[in-house]
Amino acid sequence: MHEYGIAYDIVVTSKRAALENNAKFITHIYVDFGELSIVNPEQVKFLFTAIIEDEPLFKETQLICTKVSPQTRCVCGYVGSEIFVCPECGQLPVIEKGKEVVVTRIEVEAD
Repeated sequence: MHEYGIAYDIVVTSKRAALENNAKFITHIYVDFGELSIVNPEQVKFLFTAIIEDEPLFKETQLICTKVSPQTRCVCGYVGSEIFVCPECGQLPVIEKGKEVVVTRIEVEAD
């Protein structure tokens, strides 16, 4: 279950950023989940909640998940969302977006 590892990494990344910025607590964490990442954001949210249960820094943290649609590019110039066959030339397009899981923003409350 790689969702646990992802939830854990989100906690570690957020905690490090908050402590480096002298935060009292973390209010929001924004994460982009690519549709092709094979990750269930709801499971990540559940596991995230379990991991932060006893962490005062995360007392009222909200994990905001955004779905990222695939974006592809082909050597013929096609840019779109077709991931298997370029609709213009029939070649295999390169996936540029949609496979990632990325913490995009962390909001904290500081002194």
